[in-house]
Amino acid sequence: MKYIFVTGGVCSGLGKGIAAASIGMLLKACGYKISILKLDPYLNVDPGTMSPYQHGEVFVTNDGTETDLDLGHYERFIDENLSKLSNTTAGQIYKKIINKEREGEYLGKTIQIIPHVTETIKNFIQSAAEEKQVDFLIIEIGGTVGDIEAEPFLEAARQWHQEKGGKNVLFIHLTFLPFLKTSGELKTKLTQVSVRELQRQGLHPDIILARSDYPIKKELIEKISLFCNILPEEIIPAITVKSIYEVPLNFQKYSLVEIILKRLDLKNRIPELNDWQKLIKKIKSNPPAGGEKILKIGMIGKYTEHGDAYISVNEALKSAGYVNNVKIKIEFIAAEDLEKQNKKEWDKLKAIDGLVVPGGFGSRGIEGKIEAVKYARENKIPFLGLCMGMQIAAIEFARYVLKTKDVNSTEFDAKTKHPIIYIMPEQREKIKNKDYGASMRLGAYPCVLNKDSLAYKAYKQIEISERHRHRYEFNNEYREILEQAGLKISGTSPDGKLVEIIELKDHPWFVGVQFHPEFKSQPLRAHPLFRDFIKATKNKVTSNP
Repeated sequence: MKYIFVTGGVCSGLGKGIAAASIGMLLKACGYKISILKLDPYLNVDPGTMSPYQHGEVFVTNDGTETDLDLGHYERFIDENLSKLSNTTAGQIYKKIINKEREGEYLGKTIQIIPHVTETIKNFIQSAAEEKQVDFLIIEIGGTVGDIEAEPFLEAARQWHQEKGGKNVLFIHLTFLPFLKTSGELKTKLTQVSVRELQRQGLHPDIILARSDYPIKKELIEKISLFCNILPEEIIPAITVKSIYEVPLNFQKYSLVEIILKRLDLKNRIPELNDWQKLIKKIKSNPPAGGEKILKIGMIGKYTEHGDAYISVNEALKSAGYVNNVKIKIEFIAAEDLEKQNKKEWDKLKAIDGLVVPGGFGSRGIEGKIEAVKYARENKIPFLGLCMGMQIAAIEFARYVLKTKDVNSTEFDAKTKHPIIYIMPEQREKIKNKDYGASMRLGAYPCVLNKDSLAYKAYKQIEISERHRHRYEFNNEYREILEQAGLKISGTSPDGKLVEIIELKDHPWFVGVQFHPEFKSQPLRAHPLFRDFIKATKNKVTSNP
C-alpha cells in the first residue's frame, strides 16, 4: 500500500480537501483502489455539535459517523463510501488516551505527546489501512503547518515515512501565492516560509501545489524550486477554476499522476478521464445546453451567509442540473428575514422556480420556513424538503390545510397541543442526560416505497437505503387524519412504524424526506430525488414561460 500525505500552509481554506479528493480521483481513473482519510487537529471530538458557521456542514457516512465536510468532497470525487475510519480528530485521539490512562492500561507510565499521542495517531492510520485494503491511502492533515495542535499529526507522519520507507510514502504540500495589487505581482515568500516550517517538522514535500488566483510564470516556479529544494516539474500550479470538478483535470495538465507514480517507483498509467471531461464541458457550456433558461432554486435556511453550511445540497442540485441540461442558480433566502416580513427576502421567494428546505436544528427561523413551504404548496412550486424540511412540510400541512391551531414539533415548542413531530421515546433519556451526540438516528437506514408515488418513480425500486441525522420523528398518532386530508405517506421503515417520505396528492411535485439524500449524490450520478425535482422544475418553467 502507498500513502500520500496532503498538508497545507500559509492559511486555511485553500482547498486541501479538494486537492486530496482530486488526487484520489486521478489515481482511481488509473485503475487503482483508493481511499482517503482526514486527520483534524481540533480538540472537538467530532464536528457534530459545532456550529455550521464554524465548520460548515456535518457530513454523515453510511455507518453513522458525523465527519468533516471534506469527506463529502472525497466521496463525490472518488465515488466510494467512507466510514468511521476515514476521519478522526485530536479530540478523539486525546479522549482515547485519557480513557486508557484512567483504566490503567499504561501501567503508571508518564503520558506524553511522543510516543503516546503519535502512536495513537499511527494506530488509527494503520486501522484504516487494514480496513480499506486499497492501493493508495490518501491522508489529509487539517489546518496549516505551524498550528500548534497540528504538530503531533505532522510528527506521526514523519514517523510513518521513516517506518514505511520513501518508496511507499509521499508528501504533497498545498501552499498559497498572494497577489499584490499595487505591484501587480505574485509573491513566493509565504510558500518558502511554509515549506521551511514543514522542514522544521522533519518533513520535505515531494510535490508542491501552488495555489493562486492568477497564472504563475515560469520564473516564479523556478524561484520556488530553488528556495524549496524541489524540481520545477514537481511544482504544480493550482489555479482557481470555474468548478471544483475541473481541479483534477487542471492537475493532470502538469502530469501529476506521472510524478506521483514515478516518486513511488510504480509504472506509469494514463488516467481514463472521458466522463469527467464531458462533465466539465457541460458545466462550462454557456448558454445552458439545450437552450433552457437558468432555474432559480430557493434554498431557505439559517446559515445562508456561510457557503459551506449546505455544501452537499448545493452540489446535489448542481449535479441534478447537469443531468437535466440546465443551469442552476441557488437563491439563498434567510428564514428569519421572512418571519420579519422583509420585502427583499419575500421578493426572492416569489421569483424562484423551485424550493428546497434543507436540514437543521433548533427553533430559529422556523416560522419563516413554514411560510415558505406554504407559499410553495399554494402556488404549485416544486418542493423538496430534507430532514427538518420534511418535518416543516408536515407542520405546515396540518396548520393550514387542516386549519388546526397550535401545531408544531416538540423541538420548537415542548408544550405544543398537537406535536406532529416529536422526540423518539428511546432518545428522551439521552437528551435529559445532555448526551446530544448519541441521541440521534445516524447513518444508513432502509426505507420501503409506495409504488404509486413520486419517490418510486425516481428510485425505480421498492427498497432503498439513505443516510439520516435527526432526533425527531413523524408522530403516527396524526398519520391517519393527515392522510385523509391529502398528505401521502410514500415511504416508511420496513416495519411501517417510521415515516420516511411524504408527498402531496394535488401538487405537481412536492416531496419531503426524513433523510439526507444529498450525502449520496455524485457529480457523474445525480441523486434520483434531486434529479426528478429539477426535472419537474424545468418542466414547469418550460410549460409556463
